[in-house]
Amino acid sequence: MKAIMLTGLRKMEIREVPDPEIAGPGDVKIKMKVVGVCGSDIHYYLNGRIGSQIVDFPFTLGHEGAGEVVETGAGVRGVKPGDRIAIEPAMPCMECDQCVAGRPHTCRKLRFLGCPGQAEGCLSEYIVMPESSCFPVPDNMSYDEAVISEPLAIGVYSVRQALPVKGISAGVLGFGPIGMSVMLAAIAGGADRVFATDKINGRVKMASKTGAVWSGNPDAEDVVGKIIEREPGGLDVIFECCGSQAAMDQAVDLVKPGGRIMIVGIPEFDKWSFSADKIRRKEIRLINIRRQNHALEETLELLSSERIGIKPMITHRFDFGNAGEAFELVSGYRDGVMKAMIDYAH
Repeated sequence: MKAIMLTGLRKMEIREVPDPEIAGPGDVKIKMKVVGVCGSDIHYYLNGRIGSQIVDFPFTLGHEGAGEVVETGAGVRGVKPGDRIAIEPAMPCMECDQCVAGRPHTCRKLRFLGCPGQAEGCLSEYIVMPESSCFPVPDNMSYDEAVISEPLAIGVYSVRQALPVKGISAGVLGFGPIGMSVMLAAIAGGADRVFATDKINGRVKMASKTGAVWSGNPDAEDVVGKIIEREPGGLDVIFECCGSQAAMDQAVDLVKPGGRIMIVGIPEFDKWSFSADKIRRKEIRLINIRRQNHALEETLELLSSERIGIKPMITHRFDFGNAGEAFELVSGYRDGVMKAMIDYAH
């Protein structure tokens, strides 16, 4: 089969690799249909690493995917050949203390699709995943929606961890696909007023079109001042979705006393810094988000029932053979890209 492999920084090649095989009774072989390009993929593409996760070239990226089941192990009961599925890229051991405690997203032995040292990604014609990572989707759901369920589930989980959100004011700092996922989930959860910021003007405009009551560019205006004009007491909760120290500083200034800052973005640096005086006097709660935990089912239901629509998020499409162009586009934030999708010909 063909796989698109990262062979060096900003270098991708189509290579022939062996077809994956069913190895255990719980395995599912999947014919890939659509893959989305994620910001974490871009970290590997540009830098070859995220923190301690370092690419050993060549390596296949990709973890936002949907496809069709073509073969199953003898013990699989939940899916069958021909089923259309959304893919949960995390593969927890289900045996460690974290998994037993209901926290498989922080599994001690977690394997993750497209993560160096753990598992090759889904930018290939076929992959094999455990049944626990395969979620059938209804007939009214497109493959695009099935793909977006992965990042959207992070938004749904982030909002769940920030409860209560009904009737509150919220800020989303960084309006990329994850920021947009958070905002859509917050609105679906009953948030009354959502403010959004981003350094890309196209994304600022998209935020307003898709539900933000106000959006602004921190490079062009005093976003803290503008938001506080509208919410003099500060915001109930801030979702930091870009991994930026400047955004974190803005979050501390924007959140009201007793409020919450949800740290969703993945920073490229090692340590955050905070004003000890501000976070102490405001008694700010800082909550880190590690992907999602048992939120994919809820996310698929939100999509199927059309309580959340994701069509505006998908801005560009590429054929499988042109995946490198998709990565270049996304890495340079060019042409108003929000989410680039890669389609398979078969």
